[in-house]
Amino acid sequence: MKVFRGRAEGAVSEQRSATFSGVVWADSIMPTTDKVTIANVFFSPGARTFWHTHEQGQILQVTSGSGFVCVDGGEPQAIRTGDVVWIPANERHWHGAGRNSYMVHTATSLGKTMWEEEVAEAVYQNAVG
Repeated sequence: MKVFRGRAEGAVSEQRSATFSGVVWADSIMPTTDKVTIANVFFSPGARTFWHTHEQGQILQVTSGSGFVCVDGGEPQAIRTGDVVWIPANERHWHGAGRNSYMVHTATSLGKTMWEEEVAEAVYQNAVG
């Protein structure tokens, strides 16, 4: 058993940029342990992930705000505070805030994350309306 304490004193939030569009901040809740990583992720309005997959899937729990999640070839799904999203293993997808709202979610990533290309601005705009 391992106990991971709340945010350590002096810990700093990490600004994400290499695999995200827009302003995104993350706080680790649990460092990768047995191929599971948990983080709180804050998306400013319009911010989103790049396309990506997870080796064994991903769980998103929206804790504040609203946004979208979209699988490749599918229609974007609106998500908001209280929603939980299960993304199966190796399903190509992106997620992020809407144009007019921030979004915070707790992301539980199972296995390795495989990052792909940026979600084009035109694709995002068409997706969120």
